[in-house]
Amino acid sequence: MLTNTIKEHIEIVQRRDEREVRIAGSRIRVHDIVFWHDEQGWSPEMIAEKFPTLSLADVYAALVYYLDHRDEIDREIAGELAFDTAMLEQHPGKLRSKLQARMQS
Repeated sequence: MLTNTIKEHIEIVQRRDEREVRIAGSRIRVHDIVFWHDEQGWSPEMIAEKFPTLSLADVYAALVYYLDHRDEIDREIAGELAFDTAMLEQHPGKLRSKLQARMQS
């Protein structure tokens, strides 16, 4: 169960057979923020600056949620990276360059 403070910033949406944990009122997922922070090395302040619809509190709430649900979020990140890698191998050309840019951002 989410604490009241976290509930102000994080929402869980059921989409078909999977849950999507994201910033409330946004399509930005918790695992996106974690990826940017941990893999890209962006500070919480940088993330909030790059995405003006996010408050600094939103970013920190996502990181706190991650710390409480690390295994779940790590599986989501790994699944998305595996999907992106498979698409890069299967689809050369324009799609490949778009996916590479996405993986590097």
